[in-house]
Amino acid sequence: MPHKERVIIEGQTRDGKTFRPSDWSERLGDLLAEFGRDQRIRYSPLLHPIMRKGVRCIAMDMDLKSTHPEVFKHVMEFAESNRLVVHHDGFDPVAHADAA
Repeated sequence: MPHKERVIIEGQTRDGKTFRPSDWSERLGDLLAEFGRDQRIRYSPLLHPIMRKGVRCIAMDMDLKSTHPEVFKHVMEFAESNRLVVHHDGFDPVAHADAA
């Protein structure tokens, strides 16, 4: 099965500082999140918070660029304006990171 291309944005600035507020990744994940019947939040597989090597991150599936271009642009601009570390890769975020 081919891996989906995704972008991982770390909660760490390019100069190594931890980004605040600490719930930033959940706030971005809320852009596409919905509440389930049990009234619990369900993050979209296209945009969701994760932990990676002990750092809060947001995982963004590249399909988001075509399905929700305004959200994709907003998240990328957020990362750039806050000088956050951005990684591009092709691994499934659920299989390779702990849920946030």
